Amino acid sequence: MAGDRVLVAVSGGSDSVALLHLLWRLRDELDIDLCAAHLDHALRAESRDEADFVRRFCAVLGVPLVKRRISVNTALGCGQGGVEQVAREVRYAFLREAAAEAGCQLIALGHHRGDQAETLLQRLVRGSGPGGLAAMQPRSGTLIRPLLDISREEILAYLCAHDLSWVEDPSNRDPRFTRNRIRSELLPLLQTFNPRIEEGLCRLAQRLACEEDYWAAQVGSLSMAEGEVRLALGECRRWHPALRDRMLRRAMEQVRGDLRAIEEKHVNAAAALLQGGGEYKECHLPGLWVAADCGVLRLRGAPPQAALPFSIEIPAPGSYVLPEGRTLQVSLSDQALGEGAHAVEFCACEIPFPLRVRSWHAGDRIRPTGLGGQKKVKDVFREARLPREERGRVPLLLGAGRVLWVAGLRRCEGLLPLPEPGKILRVVLNDAKMETLRL
Repeated sequence: MAGDRVLVAVSGGSDSVALLHLLWRLRDELDIDLCAAHLDHALRAESRDEADFVRRFCAVLGVPLVKRRISVNTALGCGQGGVEQVAREVRYAFLREAAAEAGCQLIALGHHRGDQAETLLQRLVRGSGPGGLAAMQPRSGTLIRPLLDISREEILAYLCAHDLSWVEDPSNRDPRFTRNRIRSELLPLLQTFNPRIEEGLCRLAQRLACEEDYWAAQVGSLSMAEGEVRLALGECRRWHPALRDRMLRRAMEQVRGDLRAIEEKHVNAAAALLQGGGEYKECHLPGLWVAADCGVLRLRGAPPQAALPFSIEIPAPGSYVLPEGRTLQVSLSDQALGEGAHAVEFCACEIPFPLRVRSWHAGDRIRPTGLGGQKKVKDVFREARLPREERGRVPLLLGAGRVLWVAGLRRCEGLLPLPEPGKILRVVLNDAKMETLRL
């Protein structure tokens, strides 16, 4: 913190006034430079007077002020969530912008012990897990909360001792807001059971935060590829539920960038996909798509785009353009060149033209070499652990009334080329992505 420039969020209320004044008094001792920020949410007629109060207070202290007026009602009409949620999002976005504008490395918030207790109870009522019940931290990234261990009574005593005035926000008493009801109804009720309930709740939050730090170190980071995190289902099923849920939350955080709007029920929904057999399952969560298929749990921001179906007739040897710039080379050869992942050869006399290359259809079957029977093409894809959205881009070669080749994966049994000139039908797929699909 020493040498940093700190942006102090000042609403004009008792907590933020005390915080700015305290940091101003300690600025030399802490070796910090101060700047203040005030946001007028344009929700009440008195908000302009409050903004003017903050301006005059900062002027007395000689602290530069960044202030702005943003209509929360306008933002409310453009997004999702209630007034409390939208106001919070607008406020934090403003603070980040103001910090960048003022060249501040830290943003100081006036949350105190009572706020911490209210936050824990609010999240408990909402059904949050241990991570949510850890509530607010003294430091979280660029956010610092110097008063988090201080009671509201101590803050008021400080204000009186220094003859400081502040403004009261009447919306803090509005019973329509959950936090206000917790403050005015639930906390007083709990205090009849334990007069020091605030301290107890804050200690609980600290213990949970300590445990969350431990688990975060144990879980570590997860690798992402093509915008998604993939977890092996078998490994997930072996994890203890405590580790499993934290791994899921970490995966969600890496995909989304944060865990806002992610609740315990969402983690449970993702965990439910791990149960049962190998059937395909998916769920849609806030800012997330989660699916279990082919032995893998996949998490990404939105469902992947499935490949568009295609069907092309092959009346004679030649080069045929497939979707996504791929080509299929069909030729009659005098000499077998050998098969591979991208090439297949047949006895030309047993497969008359026209042929057809197309995407797979439900119910397609192939008689693979060595199996002695038919197999659903869908099962070929599953064995190859091919993502669902990629299956439609795999070309199927059809001729002689059957599926001859699931390109890159399986060829049909029989129809082997004969060692006679001009009797070898050779088909080559030029597709750089097929090697990846075969993983």
